[in-house]
Amino acid sequence: MADTNESRVKAIEDDDEFIEDETLAERLIGLTEMFPEPVRKVCYSAGSFVMSASKTGYWLMRNALWVASSSAVILVLPVIFESERAQQHEEQLQQQRQILLGPNAAVSGSGSGSNNLLPGMGMVPPPPPQMSSR
Repeated sequence: MADTNESRVKAIEDDDEFIEDETLAERLIGLTEMFPEPVRKVCYSAGSFVMSASKTGYWLMRNALWVASSSAVILVLPVIFESERAQQHEEQLQQQRQILLGPNAAVSGSGSGSNNLLPGMGMVPPPPPQMSSR
């Protein structure tokens, strides 16, 4: 009995040595033969549709991104540059006021409602009318 079991094991081991390794492509071709033709056609059509939809989606997203980025460059960047330029101009005016009129001029004379008065001088009332002497 031991001889028969050993001979069976040896026969199985010999069979394993003669099996050639299949490539992935050979296995897939073998699997396709297992399914009927209509199933293979449906799977092929579904795969083709997914690939086509992916390519179209990529193309649309690429074009939409191009339109959005070029529009931003043309429309938004000039506004940002002009606001920066105006801010620098305002800072330069404040610096000039500070140099000419002293350290308090930049803080108190910001331009709105100051009527370009010197700092520290309030509104001086007009002189009283003089009586004309005859």
